[in-house]
Amino acid sequence: MSLGLLVLGLVLFVLLIVVHEFGHFIMARINGVDVEEFGIFFPPRLWSKKTKTGWTFSLNAIPLGGFVRLKGEHDDDTGKRTYGASPLSTKVKILIAGVTMNVIVAFIMLTSLAWLGMPQLVNNQFTVKSDTRTIKSEVLVGYVLPGSPAAKAGLRASDELYEIIPPKGPAEHITTAIKLPPITKSVAGQTIKLIFIRNKHQQSRTITLLSEKVVIASQKTKNPKANLGVAPTQYNLQRSTWAAPVVALGVMKQFTVLTFKGVGSAISNLARGNTAQASSQITGPVGIFAILKEGSLLGYQFILMIVAVISLSLAIMNILPIPVLDGGKLFATLISRLFRKKLSAKVENGLYGAGLLVLLVLFTLITIVDVKRFF
Repeated sequence: MSLGLLVLGLVLFVLLIVVHEFGHFIMARINGVDVEEFGIFFPPRLWSKKTKTGWTFSLNAIPLGGFVRLKGEHDDDTGKRTYGASPLSTKVKILIAGVTMNVIVAFIMLTSLAWLGMPQLVNNQFTVKSDTRTIKSEVLVGYVLPGSPAAKAGLRASDELYEIIPPKGPAEHITTAIKLPPITKSVAGQTIKLIFIRNKHQQSRTITLLSEKVVIASQKTKNPKANLGVAPTQYNLQRSTWAAPVVALGVMKQFTVLTFKGVGSAISNLARGNTAQASSQITGPVGIFAILKEGSLLGYQFILMIVAVISLSLAIMNILPIPVLDGGKLFATLISRLFRKKLSAKVENGLYGAGLLVLLVLFTLITIVDVKRFF
């Protein structure tokens, strides 16, 4: 693990929340609405400081996001310089400002990555072929099968597989993930030397592979085996020049579609009462920490890519009509205008209180699933 990159990833993750809330903050100030508190994460409060201009900055305990508390933030408040007394257009601008900031940050980061070298996280990730070249290609260990020859040899996820040297014949350089299974099958049952790279240092292990007879026989059991026992994954970095902004937009569209599919699947599982499966399709702070920890082995591009995707995901999740989040508040406000009346404080408190309770329950389930999945 690269501690510096892990810290960078965690700092950037917190900054995404700051940027999101700053959007609300600055839009409120521009439109004459007083801000009472700028909070990172959700209460209970851990630390706070009142600024010279009268608003309070706070750090809180529950890492679900952040908030900006405005003066008179109920829809039907009428006081001077309050959110409630502002016209509908101002409320809409304030509510979508955080989402807009996260989209802008995602676009800037992905454009920069397309120019510096963008990791390919999904199959057929969007590129402009005429202006894209691969600058780095590695075959990494994605998963180590417990009890396999690879596990006994001490291989770990994110090790770079470099070369297999059989007892007889030339060394086989591992250039692509799909090339590994045929190589290991060709020397099944033999003792080979595996060359791999971990933390930028080349290492080797002498490993006796399982025979084809053992592998074939295991396919009929509940514990199928493999010659080596690793699931390889291809890690590529691709660079563009003039097309970098186009690549950024294409990747944003692609990941937006994937995010909506994931949310739809989670909702479907939740509706069927399968809460564990639903929560496994969404990652919380524990999962993000684990991903950044593993990703710190792959370099700064991977960390920046994950942070950019998280920024886009924050924008998407916050624009959905979920009570207590920006999209839920916006949806409730617009619906109330169809009936030509503002939301009452009682209705808002009940609606957003219920939404927060659901969010906390989901957060707890996601955290439990993340701990089991990553630790």
